[in-house]
Amino acid sequence: MNNGIAQLKTAFLNELPAIDRAIQASIRELPPLVRPVAEHVMNAGGKRLRPMLTILFARAANFQGEAPHSLACALEFLHSATLMHDDILDNAELRRGRPAAHTLFGVPATILAGDALLALANEIVACSGNPALTSCISRAIMRTAAGEIMEIAMLRNPGVTRQEYIEIITGKTAYLIQAACEFGVIVAGGDEEARSRARLFGLNLGIAFQLVDDALDYTSAAETSGKPLGGDLREGKYTLPLLLYLESLPAARRGVLVEELSGADLPGTRQDAIVADVAGGGFAEKTRQEAGMYLDHARRALEGFPASSEKDILLAMADFVLIREK
Repeated sequence: MNNGIAQLKTAFLNELPAIDRAIQASIRELPPLVRPVAEHVMNAGGKRLRPMLTILFARAANFQGEAPHSLACALEFLHSATLMHDDILDNAELRRGRPAAHTLFGVPATILAGDALLALANEIVACSGNPALTSCISRAIMRTAAGEIMEIAMLRNPGVTRQEYIEIITGKTAYLIQAACEFGVIVAGGDEEARSRARLFGLNLGIAFQLVDDALDYTSAAETSGKPLGGDLREGKYTLPLLLYLESLPAARRGVLVEELSGADLPGTRQDAIVADVAGGGFAEKTRQEAGMYLDHARRALEGFPASSEKDILLAMADFVLIREK
């Protein structure tokens, strides 16, 4: 393990207890009927990437005082709300290795609990009294919703282009990570240049994060990732590993496979074979290489920040996103 990754892991270990305390304190403010669903989701683990980004950027931008853990957790609540709704849309059975909330509490309760977490995130930000933070989270919510809608519209659509795929993952993943980075600079009172650099880092980190996630969908078993292998293929999602595989095939064979994928009743054994072909052909690895290019952009965005341990940790985070296995 290199020094940067070790420093990153130490930073997470140091901050996670305070982040989790802030999460639990906020959950206790939820109505009793909502609380069990929220607790199931929020206590299932998760990387806590978004609150960490807020805290790191606040300090990198010379924030003085106690870390804004409660405010940073607003984006974790928003993220969890999108996951709850997303699992319903995808009919997913697992989330982080545990039963998805809707499989235990039902669809109506899970939708409404997700709405409650979304409202909680907005309340936390509103109580800060900072209009820039309110505007930032509002943009993130709108853009994330638009990305999710675009993904649904493109399900089982063989005409999805690489550009459209990048638009989808930018919407559903990257804008929220971007907001987490900008949050930190806003809290620190940073200027527009610092906010712009934070946005650029977050956008590129977020795109790379989802690219690696989509690569892992073809290579990482449920025991490691917490999600079934090949879940995207089964849900009709044309992610980059599959798009690259299709591009590699002769026209006639590609046409046959596209016709197979366009149906909703592809046998499980055939799905498994396609997943194996995508992984075996190196297309998941090529997707990681694509992620590496976005991470180069993210690293360059940090050049305007002064030297600090937080900047070093953010650089290490870019390294970790590329090599992670879950």
